[in-house]
Amino acid sequence: MTLLAEGLVVAAHGRHCVVESGDGGRRICHPRGKKSLAVVGDRVHWQAARPGSPEGTIEDVLARRNLLYRQDEVRSKSFAANLDQVLILIAAAPPFSDSLLTRSLIATEAAGVTPVIALNKSDLVTPFNAAWERLWPYRHMVGNGQGAHRYRVLPLSLAQSGSADRQALLALMHGKTTLLLGPSGVGKSTLVNLLVPGAAALTGELSRALGKGRHTTTTTTLYWLDAERRSALIDSPGFQTFGLHHLAATELARQMPDIAAHAGECRFYNCTHLHEPGCAVLAHVTDQRNASAISPQRHRVYRELFAELSASPY
Repeated sequence: MTLLAEGLVVAAHGRHCVVESGDGGRRICHPRGKKSLAVVGDRVHWQAARPGSPEGTIEDVLARRNLLYRQDEVRSKSFAANLDQVLILIAAAPPFSDSLLTRSLIATEAAGVTPVIALNKSDLVTPFNAAWERLWPYRHMVGNGQGAHRYRVLPLSLAQSGSADRQALLALMHGKTTLLLGPSGVGKSTLVNLLVPGAAALTGELSRALGKGRHTTTTTTLYWLDAERRSALIDSPGFQTFGLHHLAATELARQMPDIAAHAGECRFYNCTHLHEPGCAVLAHVTDQRNASAISPQRHRVYRELFAELSASPY
């Protein structure tokens, strides 16, 4: 009987992965059938393709703690598995999308992973102040029955980052596996290079290996932040759309803490929080600055998502 080795998927492009063994050695592995499709962060059983081969096959994927992915009407895109937190990076300029931010947060909540929001470009004073003000509902949102704020929001200036920003980010990620998530052009590569010197060279090497000699920008990669391999940062490709078709419209309210906090107070148990009389959610939609309020822009995105997920696919 062939003994299987256990490893960690540290890079992925399409169906091909790089698996790291316990001793730190890495090799390209290919899945054996659909049941062995793996994503970065997965623990897997693998075996060498043949004695002495630099490649191998993934025989099975071990049970996951969680999986973060997005789903449009046609296909799903997995980001990573077995996460402790997701750092959602947005920028002050050009202005960030409320819809993309909310969709990312909903997917993270649904996966049972802690989200952290980071707003880049604090060096651009005027646009940053405007963006920071737009994030007021997130900075002051209080979770159900919790004294602490539901979302942590960090200001960053990656273009001018010094040791303070670097140490704050490393402290945030210490002992955790963190997925870096965000749309294209917000500074994700700059953040990775700040925390992982030489990351660009490593990414190019892995991309060329996985892409069969062609450099690809769609590789998801795990970087160790410490010699003990306890703190990991996973960089994922940027995106401009974020489908949530793996969720039902009726699940949305539970994944939005500000709405969930009042949903149980509605007159009707099956309230959609869109138009019903006696809706406690609608009663809290206001521009007023208080932690129990639901901002109009947050509810607008909820309306759009509810309509999108309720629409017939035919």
